[in-house]
Amino acid sequence: MEHYIYFIPLFPLLGFLLNGILGKRLGKSFVSCVGCTSVGLAFVTALFVFKDLIGRPVEDRIMVDTLWTWMAAGAFKVDVSFLVDQLSMVMILIVTGVGFLIHIYSIGYMHEDESYWRYFAYLNMFVFFMSLLVLGANYLVMFVGWEGVGLASYLLIGFWYEGNENADAGKKAFIVNRIGDFGFALGMFLMFWTFGSLSYLDVFPKAFEMYEHGHLALNAPVLVAICLLLFVGATGKSAQIPLYVWLPDAMAGPTPVSALIHAATMVTAGVYMVARSNILYTLAPTACLVVAYIAAATALFAATIGILQNDIKKVLAYSTVSQLGYMFIGVGVTAYWAGIFHLMTHAFFKACLFLCSGSVIHAMGGDQDMRHMGGLAKKMPITYITMLVATIAIAGIPPFAGFFSKDEILWKAFNFPYYPVSGKIIWFMGTLGAAVTAFYMFRLIFLTFHGEFRGTEEQKHHLHESPYFMTVPLMILAALSFCGGWLGISPLIGHALGGVPNYLEHFLEPVFEHSQEIVATIPRVEYGHGMEIALMTTSVVVAIIGVLLAFHVYIRRFPELPARLREQYAVYYDLIYNKYYVDEIYFRIFVWPTYYLAIFFWKIIDVIIIDGIGVNGPAWLTQRGAYVFSRVQNGQVQTYGAFMLLGLVGILWYLLRF
Repeated sequence: MEHYIYFIPLFPLLGFLLNGILGKRLGKSFVSCVGCTSVGLAFVTALFVFKDLIGRPVEDRIMVDTLWTWMAAGAFKVDVSFLVDQLSMVMILIVTGVGFLIHIYSIGYMHEDESYWRYFAYLNMFVFFMSLLVLGANYLVMFVGWEGVGLASYLLIGFWYEGNENADAGKKAFIVNRIGDFGFALGMFLMFWTFGSLSYLDVFPKAFEMYEHGHLALNAPVLVAICLLLFVGATGKSAQIPLYVWLPDAMAGPTPVSALIHAATMVTAGVYMVARSNILYTLAPTACLVVAYIAAATALFAATIGILQNDIKKVLAYSTVSQLGYMFIGVGVTAYWAGIFHLMTHAFFKACLFLCSGSVIHAMGGDQDMRHMGGLAKKMPITYITMLVATIAIAGIPPFAGFFSKDEILWKAFNFPYYPVSGKIIWFMGTLGAAVTAFYMFRLIFLTFHGEFRGTEEQKHHLHESPYFMTVPLMILAALSFCGGWLGISPLIGHALGGVPNYLEHFLEPVFEHSQEIVATIPRVEYGHGMEIALMTTSVVVAIIGVLLAFHVYIRRFPELPARLREQYAVYYDLIYNKYYVDEIYFRIFVWPTYYLAIFFWKIIDVIIIDGIGVNGPAWLTQRGAYVFSRVQNGQVQTYGAFMLLGLVGILWYLLRF
């Protein structure tokens, strides 16, 4: 235990225990102090670890703390150990840093809730498990954190469990994630069978060494199977097609929960896992192609659904699903650092967007329908400005953060080394999705903050800006949404600005070194700066077109144009408004048959066969037999004598007969 990395998850764990055990008795001030301080201390510890990490030589930037041997059986050995390198360092700073801001915001947002202590206990528990997921030095410790954040997510989504809708949303998230986690577990079994270990420091070097010595071919079936099984887990946790359906319903939880779990941290776990497993995916191009195509389809599909959602949090939920698609495009086309770059910028602007929506909902008295809003910019200037900054960032307009990360992903997709033609298709889908993103996000801005207020007089009377506990985190996140992308400026833009380096790519480069060595051996067409400039210009132009189209529909021609379009294109409107009826299809194909199959197993197999024939049947026979024989034991000597006589006659007959 040389580096004290374990203090990062330890502080949130202590916060969870203290708030869970003592919070209800010691009051809200104690809960607030413990909840925020524990995560703040984890963030400070992460900063000290970061300082230690960058002070080391580049080739020695791996820090491992082993606490104890968890289990050992034959060749199978797993330690409870934590690993910090450049990749986990970026992730843990996001988890603890953004998590700390959201904890501060929660003091104002949740202060009137009766279960305030329980909320902060669950939130601290989530940060603890997320830290395990990110810092684990092997797949099994990661899996503990993976399952733990699923549990915390279930508890926080269904936090207001008195309402059936909230409870059902929590159960839906839990069940859908278990489907994906089953694939993850199978992937770990196959990985151990192939490499004899689940430790990152054993599996990744061994895979690269086997490839170099010709013992493991590119696209080996076992590698493709491992990567696809791991990706099944990622589709559940990170809400990709077909397991994305839980995340929009998860908006039933408190808004800060949506910001922390379903925007900035937990849902990005799948992206982190693929990036962490980069050498395996690079050696399995087919798996990379599957990841990239599913990601592109998710990015575009979810973006189209966001166009017609009226619940402000549902718009942001489908936006999250779409943006996760862009992250997976990055890691799917082997641009792993670009996927992590968008993960980082997305944490800033999406956390800001969710918290701004919480500020709006707080002012609206709990109303989340954008059709009842309008004109809030004058009443809530800080919320408006910060949400506008985050919206420009997610739309991909320079020089805001989202432009740099999204542009890098689209450029790498266009230049996909393994499958150039597919790369062009994925680029087109991603670019189209960028235009749709700009449209629906500025639709949200125009409907919420511009025009005339469309709510009730009572709501209008109570409109107000949120307290400083809520607005200060918004301003910090808005600032990061503006300048956070400058850490990953592409070489082309950096050269134009006088030689500004790409700090993030350079920092993460050692983690993906072997993968880039393999990719470098793949022959491909090299595109010049002219093509990169053209693609960059295209992404900006389509984003601006999306903004102008939203302005035309929801400012210049509102409300008559949306109403007319709804009438003229009723079939398409209903299709998109009802989210392509995916939930209904899933219900018919999976939920309904499973429900009646469960009833069959209960009524027929369980009640009649197992309970009836297997358990109750012998008991009934024993009972009836006992009743019959009990009639013999009637206490009358004559009856006993008669049975004795019959017995003697029977014995004599047997002896004489044989």
